Amino acid sequence: MTLKLLFIRHAQSIGNQQQRMQGNGEFELSEEGRHQAHKLAERLVVEGWLPSHVYSSPLKRTLQTTEILLSHFAAKPLPAMVSDLVDGDIDSPIDAVQPATPPIPLTLADELREFQNGIFEGLTWAEAKHRYPDLCERLESSPDWIPIPGAETLEEARDRSQRFIYTLIDRHQDGEKIWIMSHSWILQHLIAALMGCDRSWRIHARNTALFEFWVDRSRWRHQDQNRFNTDLWQIRRFNDYHHLL
Repeated sequence: MTLKLLFIRHAQSIGNQQQRMQGNGEFELSEEGRHQAHKLAERLVVEGWLPSHVYSSPLKRTLQTTEILLSHFAAKPLPAMVSDLVDGDIDSPIDAVQPATPPIPLTLADELREFQNGIFEGLTWAEAKHRYPDLCERLESSPDWIPIPGAETLEEARDRSQRFIYTLIDRHQDGEKIWIMSHSWILQHLIAALMGCDRSWRIHARNTALFEFWVDRSRWRHQDQNRFNTDLWQIRRFNDYHHLL
């Protein structure tokens, strides 16, 4: 038995459509985003990937994605025998209504918010260049981190990611299945923190992409050579968005 963690990026938002630097700004899902979320939900239902707990960023685009996914798990599917009878040509009706599954616990976690990008929040890059030409020129001309007024630092982002991963591992046990609903930029730091990397790596996470990890929670804090035993630490899928293809 393992602790199964499924990191999920939110579906397309209006801000994504408009190519805005959303940050902590509130943007609704686009119509395409709602379609994406339903497609993902259908896939997770077919797979039987019912979570025992869900953690979500409190930002609107992520919460709306979470709500759509959970709505598909609101009622248990009909057993195959009953389903066949209901779909078939029968004389007497069968009550096909199934009892709802128990509510899935949902925790809103500020650590899962997107990058707090300060004065750039909600702007397109063209708008940012118009308002802050000198800063944007510096950002375009150097790969080094350049502070943005009002924005969080990379250390702050990595610290909150590490804090969330520690809390997740401490709170849950082998056999549980967890969804972590978040955003593309902070997902890079969350995944690096989970994997124990001393660097954060660029990942082009697609909307509704899945990153699934299985970890042996009972051995998580051991310092012996089982840290290198790949049976205990598995990447089951990475940036998987095949439900959209």
